Order: sequence, then C-alpha cells, then structure tokens
Amino acid sequence: MPNRLSRIAATFFISFFACVGAAHAEITRLEITSKQPYGSFRAGDYVMWQGKVYGDLAPQEAIPGLDKVQRNSRGRVDYSSRIVLIMPSGANRANGTLLVDVPNRGNAYAQALYNSPRDEPFLSGTFEPGVGFLEDYGYTIAEVYWELGKGADLPSFVDAEGKKRYVEGAGFAIMRDTTDFLAHAPADAAGTPNPLKGNVSRVIASGKSQTGRFLKTFLLHGFNSAGGRRVFDGMHVFVSASGTLPIMQTGTGPESSANGGPTFVDPEFRGVNEDPLTISEIIKRVEARGEVPPKMMLMSSVSDYYSLRASLGRTGASGTADQPLPASVRMYDIAGSAHVRVPKAPAECSLAPSRLDWTPVSRATLLKLDAWIASNAEPPPNQLMPLEPAGNEPPALRAPAHLPGAVIQVPKHDADGNAIGGIRLPDFAVPLATHGGQSRPTSRNCMLLGSYTPFAGTKATREAAGDARLSLAERYRNRDDYLNRVRIAVRELVKAGFLLPEDAAVITQAAAANSAFGPAISDPAKAN
Repeated sequence: MPNRLSRIAATFFISFFACVGAAHAEITRLEITSKQPYGSFRAGDYVMWQGKVYGDLAPQEAIPGLDKVQRNSRGRVDYSSRIVLIMPSGANRANGTLLVDVPNRGNAYAQALYNSPRDEPFLSGTFEPGVGFLEDYGYTIAEVYWELGKGADLPSFVDAEGKKRYVEGAGFAIMRDTTDFLAHAPADAAGTPNPLKGNVSRVIASGKSQTGRFLKTFLLHGFNSAGGRRVFDGMHVFVSASGTLPIMQTGTGPESSANGGPTFVDPEFRGVNEDPLTISEIIKRVEARGEVPPKMMLMSSVSDYYSLRASLGRTGASGTADQPLPASVRMYDIAGSAHVRVPKAPAECSLAPSRLDWTPVSRATLLKLDAWIASNAEPPPNQLMPLEPAGNEPPALRAPAHLPGAVIQVPKHDADGNAIGGIRLPDFAVPLATHGGQSRPTSRNCMLLGSYTPFAGTKATREAAGDARLSLAERYRNRDDYLNRVRIAVRELVKAGFLLPEDAAVITQAAAANSAFGPAISDPAKAN
C-alpha cells in the first residue's frame, strides 16, 4: 500500500511540475543588435532598441504539433523571434504601462494607430514617431513578432510524408512568454538584464484586424496566463470583426495560415468566422477556466460590417439580437469610418477612399483603457450603430454556408447615406460628405477603404447632377455656421471621453481652414 501511495504521489508531483513548466515563461536569451535615439518628447528622450528573443517551450503544451518537434538538451522546444522596443531612456519617465503591439503580417501598427497625423495617414510598418502621442504620455512600446515568415522562427518538424511543418500556434506562446518576461523578469536565463525591469506596472495589448483576431484567439486558448498571473491586463482591439485566427495548427508555409480570410470571391473560406464568434462567448470560456479576463475595448468601422461580417461579432451565429457584453468589455463603433485609411485608392475603386481620421478615438480610448486598469475608472459606455439585415445594395459579404442561422447586418443610415449612432467624430457629426459607403468592385483592394462622396456646393449644382442630398448651401448659412457646429460637436465628444483637448484643437483648426466654403475673404474696411 505505501508503495502504491508513493507511486501516486510521484505521479502527482511529476504532472504538477510538468504543468507548471508548461505555463512558465522561459526566455533563455535577449539579444539586442541595434540601439538608436528615437526622439525627444513631453515625457523625455526615447530610444529604439531592436533585437531577438530566444526561448523554449515545454513540449506538452496544448499546441498542435509541438510534441513532434526535436527537443533541446533541456528537453524543451526552441524558438526565436524579432523584438523592437521603443522606450524612455530615463527609468523614471515611463508611465508604468507597457503597450505590446502585435505586428500585422510582420508590420508594426502602433505608430499608425496612435501616432498618425490627421492629413497624412500612416500605413502599417512605419516606425515614424508622427504626432508623438504614445511617447508624450510616457508609454513603453514593444513589437513582438509571432508570425511564420514574418520575424518569428517557429518550431518545425518533418511529417510522415516528408513535408516540413511549422508549429504556428507557437506564435501565441512566443507572445505570452516574451510579454511576461518584459513585464516581470529581472534578467534572461543567461543573466542579461531586462531593459524594462521595474518600469512596468500594467500591460496592454494592441491589435488591428488580423492581430485583433490574434488577441481574441490568444485569450480563447488560455495564453493570457503565465506563471499563475495574467499576461495582458487590457486589450485594445481594432476592426477585428467576428471570429478568430486559424493558427492553432501546423502549416507547410511559406505563408502563415493567418494570412487568408473570407472575401466576396471566396465567402466560404474556413477558419475565421468560426465558433465562438463573439467576445461574450470567449469571455465565458475564459471565466469558466477560473481566469480573470482582461479589460477590453473593441472598435469597428462601417466597412467591417459590409465586408467582414462584423455584425456576427455582436449577435453570434444566429438571429439579429446583440449578445449582452461582459462588464470587462466596451464595444465602440466609429460611425463613417473605414477599416483602413489610405492617401489614395487604387485606380479600379469606384469611390474616393474614406477621409475620416479615427486616430483621435484611438488615442482617447487608450488613455481610458489605461485608467480603467490602473484605478478602475469607469470608461465611456458602449457606443454602437443600430443595425438592420443587409440587402443587395450596397453589397455585403453574405454569411457562409456553415453558419445557416447567421444573419448579416449592416448599419442603418440617414437620408445622406451616413450611418446612425456610434461614436460621431466632428467631421462626421457636421458632415461635408457621405462617409463610409461601399466602393466597387468588392475586391480586397477596394472593399475595406470606405468612401468619401462630397455634397454639392449649391442646390442648383446638386439638382443638375441628380443628387438628392442637400447641398452645403442648404445645410449651413456660411463658414461661420459650419465652424460653430463643429465646435459644439468637439465639446460634446471631449465631454464624452472620446476626444482629447489636443486633438480637439487640431480638428477645429482644420474646420476653420476647410476650403469647402471657398477662400476666406477679409474686408480691410472692417479691419480698421
């Protein structure tokens, strides 16, 4: 009997420590290959460090294919990945928040999401500081690369057919372990100091589109826990529509399984719009495991509803009723916005691309999310656009056959074709155009760009063009009337918590200089 009990006890302890080892963040080496100044900001001087992290994983982790990979001398599975740190050069200048930006197809996104200037939208991949919002407010930014062929060296093995297969789900573990190291470890296993040691009080993840789905999938599969603690305290998720990311599998490369998605040409693409579709369902699974979910903010654009089935992220796979949101989640629609903002649309697109700059909302809501985590300061309530079942015009990506009960919905619109409800930026609340319509053709090049269709200047002009929308002259008495309405909209949005005073000043100045009402005319007689 004692021998039997001893065997049971031994089995328990082996299993226990195997589980602990599987969850423990193990960064074996941090290698910095480049250090350079980044700029001077309100919070002080910043530097940018680039390099690689090396780590290993316990082969018994629940990641498909990991158990088939050759193990190192410690019986674990090796990986390495690119990392970029943008941080204050003085330890006392950080605000305590580490913002982990999840690169999209190998491209950094933090600067485009938070630092982009109004009239020259940043595209993904830039490291330009732009308006310097993140640095002015003392954020430390980490780019942690996770994707096959895009900066991450994933574990691999040769299958029975002689094909090399990559363990793509290891990207989640790389994100988990690297983030946990940066937030908590004094040094790597070789003794190299963690450059962020002592400067991180909380961690927020940021992801857009593909990487917004990465974060929801990361959460769904239990990667937001390491060493018994939460990895991300908050998640700032942009235009991720519905569903998850299909990388909990092995792939043959050279591209990541995360690259594809349903389109108008291939609406039956599998792996993206799968159960669970909503954040409510994901959070239920997280809480059922006994985990504390992160505070989350999820934002959608108008084009997400037409081209990416965003309504299913509210309703799930059947019916038209929104699922109740958990207390840890806020969901915001930015009325009139597009999934992506570009300086110029491709030639084949029928409409000019969206001009609505929604980075002011990104900046304001990041600060609100940070305060929600740090001091439980209540953020603004959910702001959603009311929906209706999609018709044929403009076209919306239909539901896939494997979701027979799904109802695709799109935002309701006013007489101008502008969406009702949601967060209404001053440029949209006091419109000069119809924002957010669906451009043609519904190709990947055009379907996510939204649109901008200006109102006619006068009644006669619009009637001659057969335009039923009121002209500028019929809407506004003059430039001063327009500008006064913009100022009112600005104040309302600042009060609601979706606009910072510095962005309010930029928007007001742009309205004052807008050429839609012709050049400003000065009267020398009145000036005397």
